[in-house]
Amino acid sequence: MTPPHSLAAILVGCLLAVTPSPSVAQGIDFGRGELPIHAPTAYEASTPAPLVILLHGYGSNGARHNRYMKFSTLVDDYGFFLVSPDGTEATTERKPRFWNASAACCNFAGSTVDDSGYIMAIIDEMKARYPIDSNRVYLIGHSNGGFMSFRVAREHSDGIAAIVSLAGAAASRDVPGPTSPVHILQVHGTDDETILYAGDEIGGTEYPGAVETVERWARYNNCRAEGSVMDEKLDLDDAVDGAETVVTRFANGCRTGGSAELWTIQDGAHSPDLSERFAPEVLEWLLAHPKR
Repeated sequence: MTPPHSLAAILVGCLLAVTPSPSVAQGIDFGRGELPIHAPTAYEASTPAPLVILLHGYGSNGARHNRYMKFSTLVDDYGFFLVSPDGTEATTERKPRFWNASAACCNFAGSTVDDSGYIMAIIDEMKARYPIDSNRVYLIGHSNGGFMSFRVAREHSDGIAAIVSLAGAAASRDVPGPTSPVHILQVHGTDDETILYAGDEIGGTEYPGAVETVERWARYNNCRAEGSVMDEKLDLDDAVDGAETVVTRFANGCRTGGSAELWTIQDGAHSPDLSERFAPEVLEWLLAHPKR
């Protein structure tokens, strides 16, 4: 099937609106330049707190993506640390930032950069500097960042409690699963024309759809094959009237520390018009899914 999108569409889909950003605690250079650290103002060294790593989409950057998703505005309310790193610049003309996440998305210039290792280095350095709870380390990624979240969770499953992927996908092939269980949440719009809900291909490499992605990770976590559709819907996308998001949960029979869940945004696009409930709903889901 010929993909209905191009590399330009992926880029445009991830260039997100800019809004004011809250203050940050300090900057740390994790090896690719200084990054702002969002820390709760009243954290105590004796009290371990969750860590969230926010991964941007292709062509975006950490600061812009944080302004889109607004997770840093909740740092004090929920008491967590937040880092929004930047991917590396591609060697193509526009030099879009990307994550080397899968064969499909989005290392289009053949870079050998180890982004999985870089993200784990950020986590290790944050643990060395701040009171981070090792059982509550989380990833949130959009598009290319969603692909990257799945890769890190698979390759470093012992250090990741849960991930959320918005409009991303699992690996291009059904590769060997993680050594430890990881909770995963896939959020995906049915009208996504960039990373298709049903799956497709980019540059001749197929990627799985939202349902296949979640079912694969349910198998990784030894969950029962049939998911349960929840009665209550969520209101995550202001561009769609009413509560448009259907929740399908794979939580029965799973290994301790693992589960799989799909939030289907009916008529949702690649970069939804996120409602004020999006960030709190995602954070509350993450915090309810520690490593053990």
